[in-house]
Amino acid sequence: MSEMLPLRLHHHAWITDDQEANRRFYEDVIGLPLVATWTEREILSGTERVYSHTLYGLADGSALAFFQFADPEDQEEFKTDINATPVRHIAFKVEAETQEALRERVTAAGHAETNAQVIDHGYCVSLYITDPNGLLLEFAVDHPDVEEIDAERRATAHEDLSRWLAGDHTSNNRWR
Repeated sequence: MSEMLPLRLHHHAWITDDQEANRRFYEDVIGLPLVATWTEREILSGTERVYSHTLYGLADGSALAFFQFADPEDQEEFKTDINATPVRHIAFKVEAETQEALRERVTAAGHAETNAQVIDHGYCVSLYITDPNGLLLEFAVDHPDVEEIDAERRATAHEDLSRWLAGDHTSNNRWR
């Protein structure tokens, strides 16, 4: 049986209350280009809605997408409920130079004091930044031995999950 997998992420969609503040953050600070703005009128959940839909491009052709509704009631209805937690985030693979440049731009823009953090996970080093919408972004630099690490985790993925579900919660991260 051949495995059919998605080719790549097409886009990840979110709600923003301020498309211009969002554009300044994503384009001017983070460096993702605004690649499309769709201004739409369509039936969503049984009601005609008017909204703008912006997309910020990534190197592989995928994008982050943000919706803002013209009607404040529509905006409230579709607003993303954010439960502040470090495990709910979007992660991007970057090179070390890109991660450092991002950290510098976020610091220069005044965002670093409250929402930029670096964590060494062992298998990668991650810079975490919170966007103006409360969305947590991770910019991860893989460990130099990423192929070995990936091969090991793939080979034991089912066994590791079964062990954990059975109550053995010991760490299998020997790179930390």
